[in-house]
Amino acid sequence: MQEGDFVRRIQSLGVSSDTRKILALDYGLISILISLCSVGVLIIFSATGQDSFFVKRQASFMVIGFCLMCAMAQVPPRVWERWAPVLYAIGILLLGLVLSFGVEANGAKRWLDLGFIRLQPSELMKVILPLMISSYISRSAIPPNFKTIFVSLTLILLPVFLVINQPDLGTALLISVSGLIVLFLSGIGRFYIISGLILATAAIPSFWLFVMRDYQKQRVLTMFNPEADKLGSGWNIIQSTTAIGSGGWHGKGWTHGTQSQLNFLPESHTDFIIAVLAEEFGLVGVITLLCLFLILVGRCISISMNSESMFGRLLAASIGFTVFVFVLVNLAMVSGVLPVVGAPLPFVSYGGTAIVTLFAGFGILMSISKDSEVTRRKN
Repeated sequence: MQEGDFVRRIQSLGVSSDTRKILALDYGLISILISLCSVGVLIIFSATGQDSFFVKRQASFMVIGFCLMCAMAQVPPRVWERWAPVLYAIGILLLGLVLSFGVEANGAKRWLDLGFIRLQPSELMKVILPLMISSYISRSAIPPNFKTIFVSLTLILLPVFLVINQPDLGTALLISVSGLIVLFLSGIGRFYIISGLILATAAIPSFWLFVMRDYQKQRVLTMFNPEADKLGSGWNIIQSTTAIGSGGWHGKGWTHGTQSQLNFLPESHTDFIIAVLAEEFGLVGVITLLCLFLILVGRCISISMNSESMFGRLLAASIGFTVFVFVLVNLAMVSGVLPVVGAPLPFVSYGGTAIVTLFAGFGILMSISKDSEVTRRKN
């Protein structure tokens, strides 16, 4: 073999190695997500009375979301940072279209009927909003000044206002949390935090009188005394807490829960899915699931700490903490600590738009992780 051929072969091997690095994914993160999705599929199958339709539909959305995640992971973070305003504008446009042309169900407009699929734009904003706020703040001085904070709050309140008018107060609050977490992580001063808490507290009476609707107020009152209307507004909480308590340490066994199998527990495959898990797998199953979520959040924080850019640090940490808050809200809701707000459990509850959006968010997270690894190798 001539020396030139040998050199060309070595170079071709180098190209192959680079290609593998370009397509590299965070397999630890992927294993956690697959584990959570697997739990979701198992519980959805049980909660829907062993109906394979829901399982197949959720699995198809998981595959779509997974493929989207892998594709988005190949896009450099600077591209997502640059395109964040465009994605935000599209999200606001879709929310506006929902109010005008959305599909109405139970007195609320939350979906757009695209013919082949129903899209819920409010779920998209749970990822788009922190992406937008991270992009905006990272271009300014850290910690942010008054102007940056004011603009960020305006960007947060706009989609929140649109979602409240669907009406969907629970999702609106979760969207606001996803944006406020980024603002908090950016290192805003203690004065702004305390002032914000005071203003929020002072606004509660006006919010109760002029923003919240009668059924939303009833949910809050039911939280304090669900027994007052056992067959009405208190039914969900009573059945949920009954399911959780009856599971004990080890549960009744998969597909053997009484509350879900006998249809006492409403929304058992969506908002109240963890009550099904608690009844069938007991406290051990709930703790195992929570450990998976804690590992997931820990991985997000690790990616944030290793990121070389302010955008990457803010967005990665915000995704992790946002998932953590969503899990806490869902747990508090099904156990009667918070009002029923319609908060699905990430990666576990049934829902097409929600699962695809979550995978998309973690695709951007993997993009940040891969970019950090490439930067470290260069240094």
